[in-house]
Amino acid sequence: MAKQNKSVKKKKLGNYPHTMVVFSISIALFVIGLFGLLLIHASRLSEKVKESIEMQLYLDRNLDKEQLATIKKELASKNYVAINADTAQVRFVSKEQGAQEFIGKTGEDFTSFLGENPLRDAYVLNIKAESTTPAQMKGIKNDLEGVEGVFEVQYVELSFIESINSNIQKISIVLIGFAAILVLVVIILINNTIKLALYSQRFLIRSMQLVGATGFFIQRPFLNRAAWQGVMSGIIAAGLLFALMQYAYTQIEELKELRNDEQTYILMGSLVVIGCIIGFLSSFRAVRKYLRLSLDELY
Repeated sequence: MAKQNKSVKKKKLGNYPHTMVVFSISIALFVIGLFGLLLIHASRLSEKVKESIEMQLYLDRNLDKEQLATIKKELASKNYVAINADTAQVRFVSKEQGAQEFIGKTGEDFTSFLGENPLRDAYVLNIKAESTTPAQMKGIKNDLEGVEGVFEVQYVELSFIESINSNIQKISIVLIGFAAILVLVVIILINNTIKLALYSQRFLIRSMQLVGATGFFIQRPFLNRAAWQGVMSGIIAAGLLFALMQYAYTQIEELKELRNDEQTYILMGSLVVIGCIIGFLSSFRAVRKYLRLSLDELY
């Protein structure tokens, strides 16, 4: 009876289940990225809310077009005025327009019994998010009152601004706290996944030790593989995140106003780096653990 030749697949150093590890790390990094996107959009929403705070500058009467243009140019040059699409957020509201808006809101035509329009022409400014603390707003008001042609400056009550800043600060602290806990949980998850994957290699590691292989020689294939797995996982997670983000923007048009492409791309690049670093360090710790175990502890 002829013997059947069976091909035996030899175990190679560092050759442990690849798909399971990449899948697990990708999901973990995707969750981190998802929370990162939430923080980015929440931060942008905070800026939008703060930049919606307006200052009304009521002007002296009987100013000509040249004087109005000079005032607008001076206001636009202020470093605390919000910028959108390279344009300073300075809006002119004529006294006629102001009267129409008032009548539209109240339904009462005050010009009919007064016989004239007592309102003044005004400029409305939006302030940068970082300049909306009560102390800064007070300083901005004093500065604007010094502009030639400005009669009076008004803005929302300080208590309202303080309430906005306080609530946004509390929400940010909560989100950052959740993010820190999430990152810790993900690191533990990835670490345990790689440890489990390396468990099948513990006897091969011991065999290499017995034939005189150095610790660096044994660790190198594991570290290289773990680093590449981390990079691949980061790329997969970033791709999934990008696809989800684009889908969300098509479904919710208003969400596009909160996008921040620069921070989003930094986040996606960070996922690749984080995946590589965590994979490398987790593999390093796991292999060192098996290098130090006695023969009895391997079973």
